[in-house]
Amino acid sequence: WYQRRVREAVVSTQSTGHYYITNNLRMPGKSKKAKKVQKKFVLDCTHPAEDKILDPSDFATYLNEKIKVAGKTGNLGTNVIIQKEGFKVNILSDIPFSKRYLKYLTKKYLKKQNLRDWLRVVASSPSTYELRYFQINQDDDDAED
Repeated sequence: WYQRRVREAVVSTQSTGHYYITNNLRMPGKSKKAKKVQKKFVLDCTHPAEDKILDPSDFATYLNEKIKVAGKTGNLGTNVIIQKEGFKVNILSDIPFSKRYLKYLTKKYLKKQNLRDWLRVVASSPSTYELRYFQINQDDDDAED
């Protein structure tokens, strides 16, 4: 039985003379089931929100409008959930979702609000982004000498 399956798996092409191995050697009756992955991302807006520079609820509505699911905006459904807790915005996703995409949208929001010159997006943990101020050195005396 196995030798017959191996002969069927090796397929030759007439034009090039190369042999290609196909993936016909699976055992019957065994199938892999996809696991449902739920990812949670946190966008921490504590520093600018305490200074009343950025409104987390406005940021959450921006993300709600702009996040694309299956190539369409406003198509979140139950796959992606956006919640605001205090100064943090939580994103829960049942579908494959990129943390880098959240960074892109956050930078886009900061640019729209003209805050991109003062704030930056920093990964503080594997599932968290934090909005921080740029560190500006106060060494004006050294620069003049």
